[in-house]
Amino acid sequence: MNTEARAPVNPEIPPDLPSALGSDDPAYRVFIDSLDYLSPADLARVEDAFVFSERCHRGQARISGEAYITHPLAVAGALADWKMDAVAIMAALLHDTIEDTGVTKEELAQRFGKPVAELVEGLSKLDRLEFASQHEAQAENFRKMLLAMARDIRVILIKLTDRLHNMQTLGSMRPDKRRRIARETLEIYAPIANRLGLNTLFRELQDLAFQNIYPNRYEVLERAVKSVRGNRKEMVQRILSSLADKLAQAGVKAEVFGRQKTLYSIYRKMIEKHLSFSQVLDLYGFRVVVEDEMSCYRALGALHALYKPLPGKFKDYLAIPKVNGYQSLHTTLIGPYGTPIEIQIRTRDMHRLAQEGVASHWLYKESGKFSDDLHDKTTKWLESLVEMQSMSGDSSEFYEHAKVDLFPDEVFVFTPNGKILTLPRGATAVDFAYAVHTDIGNRCVAARINREFAPLRTELQNGDQIEIVTAVIPNPNPAWLKFVKSGRTRSKIRHFLRSAHHDSSAALGKRMLSSELARYGQRLQDVPVAGWGRVLDRSGAQAEGHILSEIGTGQRPAGDVVVELLGLDPAKALPASGTAPVLINGSDGVAVHLSTCCQPIPGDPIVGSLDATRGLVVHTHDCLRIRRHLGQDAQKWVDVEWAPEVHSQFDVRIRVEIRNQRGVLARISSAIAEADSNIMHISMDDAGGMYTTLYFTLQVRDRKHLARVMRGIRHLPEVSRISRIRDSEERST
Repeated sequence: MNTEARAPVNPEIPPDLPSALGSDDPAYRVFIDSLDYLSPADLARVEDAFVFSERCHRGQARISGEAYITHPLAVAGALADWKMDAVAIMAALLHDTIEDTGVTKEELAQRFGKPVAELVEGLSKLDRLEFASQHEAQAENFRKMLLAMARDIRVILIKLTDRLHNMQTLGSMRPDKRRRIARETLEIYAPIANRLGLNTLFRELQDLAFQNIYPNRYEVLERAVKSVRGNRKEMVQRILSSLADKLAQAGVKAEVFGRQKTLYSIYRKMIEKHLSFSQVLDLYGFRVVVEDEMSCYRALGALHALYKPLPGKFKDYLAIPKVNGYQSLHTTLIGPYGTPIEIQIRTRDMHRLAQEGVASHWLYKESGKFSDDLHDKTTKWLESLVEMQSMSGDSSEFYEHAKVDLFPDEVFVFTPNGKILTLPRGATAVDFAYAVHTDIGNRCVAARINREFAPLRTELQNGDQIEIVTAVIPNPNPAWLKFVKSGRTRSKIRHFLRSAHHDSSAALGKRMLSSELARYGQRLQDVPVAGWGRVLDRSGAQAEGHILSEIGTGQRPAGDVVVELLGLDPAKALPASGTAPVLINGSDGVAVHLSTCCQPIPGDPIVGSLDATRGLVVHTHDCLRIRRHLGQDAQKWVDVEWAPEVHSQFDVRIRVEIRNQRGVLARISSAIAEADSNIMHISMDDAGGMYTTLYFTLQVRDRKHLARVMRGIRHLPEVSRISRIRDSEERST
């Protein structure tokens, strides 16, 4: 998939036009020579794919003026460096043919086989679809790519090498387009490379993105690094020698080498820690590569004896690998002249895996365990993406969730049984619950962290042991969405709330439709199948439940649906004013909300307002917030009444003015308890004089119960005034 604009195709070009890149071209010969690991039969198939691709793209040129075939050849060459199989190499050569040349998937499948065609299809853009915005198109392409990646990991490896070559050749494009592509690379493709353990590719994508987003900053920083490189060369060599000598004295066979940190990582450090370039002392990192895992710890001990370690800067990714399979010991030492030295210690296999990540599954197949373990971990991650996609409402939501889960930092926590779970940095107890199992998350009500109860929003730290307390009935709290960190957790909460809202809205819509049908002497269960067929055909909905849900959220008037169900003439339909009221019992589900502005309770005259996102919102009839809207948009308003039998508890606010005397709050609390009410919240407005104002949120059954509670409080001698609070208005009782 090419992000670079290209010169238009000339449909008049004859198929026998001389090739822009033939078999004698040096770039092509280097590519073919790099495929010496393939069998002769596979090599012949790759050469056939090149010829086919070159003919398809003949006459096309990149904006730089190069023949377009140079791009798929470069992508295929990068895969050859990883020793990818023939199917992946062929797909890389052909990856833009469906999108840009009119070749069909069926043609590719017939000539090169179905696996190649599937890979190319997975990499093709959705240019033929129309989207409301660039963001929506990007989100849908991203969703399609990740789902194709879940079917075959080779899709993303081809895509990443495709993106790398495009980033390397962005120079001919407009600055605004360069910045857009570079930012997308930094936010999406570089994190994916990191998540797959492709460290070398990850670093290069970051630097190229930095160079194109902030070209001036990149140039200034590049000059600054070059200017100090010579000054620090002697110090780097001294550190390398001292490390090597100490390891040799300790009998540890090791290779020691230093590397300059990438410009982007230096820039990030300057921004995050508010440093000037002169304050960044650790421009170089050092690696120690040893023979086996035990030698890693021996090397660590030797180096800690050489230089003092910096407290809190040691990380053991050998015992607990990163989620992308990365393993190393990390430590920071105080070296010569007080310079901090960052050191990574790992085995040869770990080093190969750290550089090539999931690509090592093909590159080092003979090494077995490391590449296979990472391939399995990657497969599980991809399966979680598929699950997340199925629970997301649309492509944009999935896009945002997946971006969150690509966040590179992690914490390692434990279940009560000692199992290790990896979560994003900043994850909470709710994230942990959903990571254990979706049902545990949906039913969690409390958490013990290190054997002590803690709020569900508590951010977890490395080494925490978490136990989740669950309820019998699942009931995720929408407020959790404000603090959970994992995109997977967020998608599961939203999926449950969406499903619950749909079910509750459908139940409300069914009640409203039944009331409307009763005015015509009809029952819902007696509506003919043909009637529902008419409604579904005209609405485009797939099931009756969708129609009922739309009625319950006010998106579709019940009267209009009845007219279609019964096949009536709209001009002869009964006026809406005769609709039977909807009964409210206080436990109507998430599609019915009792407004928090006026806090209606049984006994209050009420009115209902339909809202597309919240469903039916119930207000008191004299609520100040709705009074001015009552005469507008008649279809929005619903007649509602309290059900004859209501057994729920309802929140209500009261204001109590008291004389400041010792023990008065305790006496008021006792009076509330004696009236069989519960205090949910209390606050105080103390002006420092003889009187104080207390504000209570209480739970009551109905208006009569509230009156009994208020009488009990009013009889206390210290109480001078009591009133119920509704909006900004207060009414004395």
